[in-house]
Amino acid sequence: MTTVFIVDDHDLFRAGVRSELADDLVIVGDASQVLPAIEMIRERQPDLVLVDVHMPDGGGRAVITGVHSTHPDILFLAISASDAPEDVVATVRAGARGYVTKTVSPDDLADAIRRVVDGDAVFSPKLAGFVLDAFSAMDVKDLDPDLDKLTKREREVLQHIARGYTYREVGEQLYISAKTVENHMSAVLRKLQLSNRRELTRWAQDRDLI
Repeated sequence: MTTVFIVDDHDLFRAGVRSELADDLVIVGDASQVLPAIEMIRERQPDLVLVDVHMPDGGGRAVITGVHSTHPDILFLAISASDAPEDVVATVRAGARGYVTKTVSPDDLADAIRRVVDGDAVFSPKLAGFVLDAFSAMDVKDLDPDLDKLTKREREVLQHIARGYTYREVGEQLYISAKTVENHMSAVLRKLQLSNRRELTRWAQDRDLI
C-alpha cells in the first residue's frame, strides 16, 4: 500500500487528512516545521510527501529541495490554500509532481496521490493552465544544451556560487553540507569545462542566470 508523509503547519489540517486517508493509504508520519520534516522524511522514505506550500522557513519548496538533495526519488504533491500562478509554477520547478488546492475532496486527494505515485502529474483543473503557460513561455536560455548537462541540484549550486555565496552559505540555503556543495561545484566545473569560480561567474552572467 502507498506510504504517505504529511507536512503542514496546521495541526487540525494534518489530523483531518490523516483521518480521511487512513483507510486508503498508509500515513507514516507528519510534521509541522521544515527542518524536522526533512529529517523525518529522509528517515522514513515514504512513497509520497503531501506538502503545504506556505510555511515558515522556506515552506514547501524548502522541504522538497532539502529532501531531494539526498533522496531524489521521493515524490511530492503540493497542497495549498493558494491558487496563485507564481506559487504553482515555483513549487513545480522545485520538484513537486502536482499541486492541488485545499478545497479538494478526500476522495479526489487520495486519487491524486495514487496517480502521482503511478507516474502522472496532477493539478487541480484551473491550475494546469498556469503550468503549461509558464513552461511553454520558457526563455531560450532555459533550453541551453550546456545547462542540460547539469542536474537540478547542480544548477542550484551554480546560481548560488555565481552570485557570490560561500560553500557554507549555499549549504545553509539548500539544506546540504558545505562538502556536498563543494562536490556539486566540482561536477559543474567538470561538465562545463571551466577552471574556476571566476570563469563560472562569467559563464552564468553571459546566460543571464544571475
